[in-house]
Amino acid sequence: MRTVFKTSYDADIRMFKHGAQAGWYALLLVLAVVLPWLFNTYWLGEATNMLIWAIAGMGLMILVGQTGQASLGHAAFLAIGCYANVLLQMHGLPFVLAFPLGGLIAGLAGFFIAFPMARLHGIYLAIGTLALAILIDDLIVIAEPLTAGVVGLFAPDISIFGLDINRYGNPWLFYWLVLFVTVLIVLAYRNILRSPLGRSFAAVRDSEVSARAMGVNVALTKATAFGVSAGITGLAGALMGHFAGIFNNETFNIIISIQLLLMIVIGGLGSIHGAFFGAAVVALLPQAIAIGRDVVTGWLGSSSVAIPGLESAIFGFILIAFILFEPLGIYGRWIKIRTYFELFPFYRKDMFRRQRSYLKTERMR
Repeated sequence: MRTVFKTSYDADIRMFKHGAQAGWYALLLVLAVVLPWLFNTYWLGEATNMLIWAIAGMGLMILVGQTGQASLGHAAFLAIGCYANVLLQMHGLPFVLAFPLGGLIAGLAGFFIAFPMARLHGIYLAIGTLALAILIDDLIVIAEPLTAGVVGLFAPDISIFGLDINRYGNPWLFYWLVLFVTVLIVLAYRNILRSPLGRSFAAVRDSEVSARAMGVNVALTKATAFGVSAGITGLAGALMGHFAGIFNNETFNIIISIQLLLMIVIGGLGSIHGAFFGAAVVALLPQAIAIGRDVVTGWLGSSSVAIPGLESAIFGFILIAFILFEPLGIYGRWIKIRTYFELFPFYRKDMFRRQRSYLKTERMR
C-alpha cells in the first residue's frame, strides 16, 4: 500500500500522484511507440482506430464527465472537423495548419451553438444536441457544391514537411501521428482539469446553484466546455476522415453520437482512462464478434453466417450490464479492485456507494 502525504495545495494539482505512477505511464508510452514492431499491419490499423476513438471520447468526456452536460450530437462536430480539415487542404493549406484549424472551427461552432442551449438541462439538452446532429447531416447534403453531398470527399495524403503519410502506404507513420496527437490531447485535458477552468467545470457538474453562488458564470462555463469538447472532437473527426479515406454524410450519422456517449459510460465517466477503455471496447468489439463467430461455426462445422444487428445487440447488452452492475464503468471497477488490495483487510463494500448528484436546494427547480 502506497501512502501519499500532501503538504501543500500544489499536491492536489500535481500531474502525477507520485513518481511510481509517472514511471508506469512512461512505460506505457514506450510500449505504444514500439507497437508497430509488435503487431502486423491489420492490428496496427485497429490500434490506430482505437486511438482516434479515444480522442473523440476525451472530447465528449470533458462535456459529459467533467461538466455534466449530456450530448447526443457530437457526430456533428466530428463532421465539422473532418470536412473543415479536408476542404482547407484542398484549397492549398498544408496539413500542419489545416488540422488545428479544423479543430478550431469545430470548437467555435460548439461554443456559439452552446449559448442558446445553456438553459437546457438533462434530457432537453440531449434532445437539442440530437437535433443538431440531424441538422448537420442534412446540411452536408444541401451544401453539395462544397461537400459533394452523398458522393463524399476523398481525404488527401497527409504531407508534413515533405513527408507523405498514408494509412495504407505507411501505416506506422500514420499510427505515430495519431499517437502524437493523442498524447497532446491527454496533456491538454489533464492541465485543463488542474486549472481554474477545470474546477469551474466540476462545480457546474456538481451543483449549478452552488457554482453560481461561488461566482462561476454558469452560461459561459457551459459554452466553454462545449467549445473545448467540440474542438477536441473535431480533431478526432479530421483524423477519422484520413483513416477512412473517403467519407460523406452517412459517415457521421446519429449512431456515431449514440455510440460515443455509450462508449464513455462503459469506460467510466469523469476520467481520461474511461475514454481509452471505452474506445477499446468500441474498436475491438467488431473484431471480437467476428473471431468468436468463426470459432463457433468452426466447432459446429458449418459456414460462417453474418447476423444483422449482432454488433449493436451485444453493445447494448454490455451497456445494460454495466448500468445495472457497474455504473462506474470499467475504470470504476479497476479502482475498486485496486482499493481492495490496498486496504485489505479493511476494505468495506459501502465505500463506493452511489451518492446523489444534487443538493436539496436544486430539488425545487
